[in-house]
Amino acid sequence: MWITLNRPDALNAITPAVISGINAALDKAQLSDVRAVVLTGTGRAFCAGADLKFVRGEAGNETSLSRLLDTVLLVMNRLETFPMPVIASLNGLTLAGGLELMLCCDLVVAARSAKLGDAHANFGLLPGGGSSVRLPRKIGPTRAKYLLYTGEFVPAEQLVAAGLVNEVVDDDMLIPATEALVAKLVNKSPLVLRRMKVLVDDGLEQPCAIALRQELLASEVHARSNDLKEGLAAFEEKRKPRFTGK
Repeated sequence: MWITLNRPDALNAITPAVISGINAALDKAQLSDVRAVVLTGTGRAFCAGADLKFVRGEAGNETSLSRLLDTVLLVMNRLETFPMPVIASLNGLTLAGGLELMLCCDLVVAARSAKLGDAHANFGLLPGGGSSVRLPRKIGPTRAKYLLYTGEFVPAEQLVAAGLVNEVVDDDMLIPATEALVAKLVNKSPLVLRRMKVLVDDGLEQPCAIALRQELLASEVHARSNDLKEGLAAFEEKRKPRFTGK
């Protein structure tokens, strides 16, 4: 499923309606036979962050802003832990809340013209969607602090080596490159990918010995799955497996 942010005149800035739309799309994906989700934008931005016109209009209403931030965090947490691969396909500027959305995705493909930055400090804002937490876990505290403190917009190509972006392609190849990545994933066992995602994400937060024990326990449970039996049968019969996610 492709989820496309479609406020190009506002650089796809986040409003309550945008975050609600993402959540509704995730509902549909979870209730269907979708095996991967792609998040992208229209125009010259993936997402430039929160709509500052909305934020300014609500500046005196702490309850309204608090409610928006609570909703944003809930949806971003859901995106991060969504039970299938989530790919960010960055078509342009990816700033502040847009960067935070991207940080919740498993894999990142970027157009060569895309630039990434935190940008909160440029407007006297603090992160509210997790960039002060997720960004240093992705690229280390020193690189993260540079992006957080300076508010600079960095070309996506410069962030491949840092591990923030998987692949950078020419702008006109963004959709084909994203679809090619999806094609590599959708024929895999959805059960395996779901369990791998949990093991990787949980393992990062735990001591190595505990994470290894959890991997072993998960493997023992997985040994009883139909997808494992199908994968081994397909290997023996020299055919492509037909995984069902069970």
